Amino acid sequence: MTTLLTLVVLALVAIAIWQMTKIFELSQLKAENSQIANDSDNKTNGYLLFAFLIFIYGITIFSFWKYSKFLLPEAGSAHGAEYDSLMLVSFVIIFMVQTLTQGLLHYFGYKYRGVKGNRALFFADSDRLEFIWTIIPVIVLSGLILWGLYTWTTIMDINDDDDPLIVELYAQQFNWTARYGGEDNVLGKANVRMIDIDKANVLGLDESDTYAADDIIVKELHLPVGRKVNFKMRSQDVLHSAYMPHFRAQMNCVPGMITQFSFTPIFTTEQMRQNPDVADKVKRTNVIRAERAANGEDNSDPWEFDYILLCNKICGKSHYNMQMKIIVETQEEYDAWIAEQKTFGQNVMGQASTDEFKNIESATASH
Repeated sequence: MTTLLTLVVLALVAIAIWQMTKIFELSQLKAENSQIANDSDNKTNGYLLFAFLIFIYGITIFSFWKYSKFLLPEAGSAHGAEYDSLMLVSFVIIFMVQTLTQGLLHYFGYKYRGVKGNRALFFADSDRLEFIWTIIPVIVLSGLILWGLYTWTTIMDINDDDDPLIVELYAQQFNWTARYGGEDNVLGKANVRMIDIDKANVLGLDESDTYAADDIIVKELHLPVGRKVNFKMRSQDVLHSAYMPHFRAQMNCVPGMITQFSFTPIFTTEQMRQNPDVADKVKRTNVIRAERAANGEDNSDPWEFDYILLCNKICGKSHYNMQMKIIVETQEEYDAWIAEQKTFGQNVMGQASTDEFKNIESATASH
């Protein structure tokens, strides 16, 4: 009996819904029910176009105001100013064109909206207009490309003029190692197949090469200000990319080959720390870190600016932490630091002497 009553109720509900639907349809007979936009729809959409135009202009202005402080400070290399100028001009042109074209696009969308009774005027082609909107981009882009090629050629002119310092950057998952040419400023031959951890030969230097004996291997990169540096780059395992953002320098490190990059540092680390943009960033960062310290959170120690070498290729799970500190200092400070470092020959001979002593000690103990 319960089942029957349930079915009857459901049937009555269905009939009621059907009747309400019929009543609604009858009430809409005189209303316009068309999927074609009318003048009111077109006008509304025109206003919405203007609203969206204001939105994209507003979000662009807001982004410049809010996030410009995160941009890199003044370049710390001789070629950096030219690089930044090229980038600035490119962005200015892009934003000018974007502002103009978006404004015209949305304005014309409103001005020439559909109006009942109006017929659109059109023509198939216009040689004059096509010439104008073709030749202007050609001229602008050609100028940027030629300027870019000139800048690139100048930056990548790696030569031995001006007595450059020779430094190798050796990449491996997930750290960097630097090697200096020593007193002769010439890097010894190296190959990953010659790596011998037991003999402290972590970069695979050829021990029979006399140029390798005075090479200096370090985990912190020191550069003298005002002196050109020629970098030779190798990778032990996968594709890495040596990225030094404050010097506007980047070059891939490819397994099995040597890549090169060259630049001249123009500001010491201490000078860059006095840069207003850098000082402001340090201040803002340390305010955040002070709040973290008050809450007992990690990564809350005060931060101090340093130049840095990063990997700009996703090379594995610890890619984010593959970095090396760079110190730019005066020639005198650099000379004092380099004099304190042990050469490859000293490290290998020291390790060989230690191994020999252990062998003698073991032989004596066995007797």
